[in-house]
Amino acid sequence: MPLSPRALLATLCALGPTLAQADDAGWSLLSRNYFLHNDYRTPSGNGQSYRQEWAQGFIGELHSGFTDGKVGVGVDAHGFVGLKLDGGRGHAGTGLLPRDSNGRAEPSYSSAGAALKLRLGNTQLHYGEMMVGTPVFDTGDKRLHPEYATGWLLDNTDLPGWHLQAGRFTAFSNQDSSASHDDFAGYGASTDGHAMSLAGATFAPAGPVGGALFVSQLEDTWRQGYLNLNLAQGNWRLDANLYRTVDSGKARAGDIDTLAYSLAGKYRLGAQALTLAYQKVRGDTPFDFIGGDSIYLANSIKYADFNGPGERSWQLRYDLDFATFGVPGLSLMGRYVSGRGIDGSHAPSSGAYAGQYGEGGEHWERDIDLKYVVQAGSAKGLSLSLSHVSHRANDAQAGDDIDRLYVIIEYPLKGVF
Repeated sequence: MPLSPRALLATLCALGPTLAQADDAGWSLLSRNYFLHNDYRTPSGNGQSYRQEWAQGFIGELHSGFTDGKVGVGVDAHGFVGLKLDGGRGHAGTGLLPRDSNGRAEPSYSSAGAALKLRLGNTQLHYGEMMVGTPVFDTGDKRLHPEYATGWLLDNTDLPGWHLQAGRFTAFSNQDSSASHDDFAGYGASTDGHAMSLAGATFAPAGPVGGALFVSQLEDTWRQGYLNLNLAQGNWRLDANLYRTVDSGKARAGDIDTLAYSLAGKYRLGAQALTLAYQKVRGDTPFDFIGGDSIYLANSIKYADFNGPGERSWQLRYDLDFATFGVPGLSLMGRYVSGRGIDGSHAPSSGAYAGQYGEGGEHWERDIDLKYVVQAGSAKGLSLSLSHVSHRANDAQAGDDIDRLYVIIEYPLKGVF
């Protein structure tokens, strides 16, 4: 239910006297300053040797709470404004800013939307434009502007430790666009003219064992199932994820039959943590997904997803929390992932994945993140993130050889009505 800023304000003003007394009513404003530099070590598809943009964004949210009565009614609303600070025609296209017909980054862009919500006991129904977070469909928040999906989402928490969800979405808003009727695109699949449906359950009890089971369908493209099992015991954490995807309906992306899984083990000792993960994709096409974060496999990281056909990959990750050394809020992460065994030569010639990968594909990625979050005082919550990504691949993998630098400053404000 995308709304213009004027219609959004009118709706909130009309409902305000009724909703303002709700216990969970509140507002938030996130200031996000984002600098992104891509240095291509091999020529990019359009001949650019680098892309660089710097932008300032403001993300505001209003949560009304619910009216009294057996069925509570409320509204969740959001608005966004993005401003270009740097991004010329020759180096636009990082995903921070939309581009005009001449290839230049737009000087500004904005969006607004809302969702009506109903509550009956422990069941809530949201209808309109919203962010979604499930293992089979997860709108991303990796750039200046979050992704949004328009449709309905049902949540139920009647059973202790269980979270049941179901939904269907038919319109989408991308990270570098103010339009609310865009389409999300994967490696070959797209939401163009088609809906995304899902249902599932997450089990997160007080004990050490948890899990999740979900199913989804991209209309006339594929059906997908997801299974998660996780265990937290002492200093150890184990996490296993599995996806099964097969084509369905008109099979718009061609024949698909993939099995993708990952297993990650993490050991924490004081301020340090070490993670080792293995990931495997079985099938002649890549593991595909719709939505920026709709892949919960362990080796899907900042640049690459390590989801090529036949690909097997290993990850080694190190985390350090500086609170132990007297600097609370400062953290460091470094990881290295290597993927091999990619073979896309058997992808159906009439499908959307034909020619994307060769035989014998391999690549690696190295990420380094340094983050500081102010812990107290008037600037509490202010965060500064510095990240560097390096990715290298051979011709059969077809990914860019790229060095990427992120600088992100965020300052959240929150309040209650």
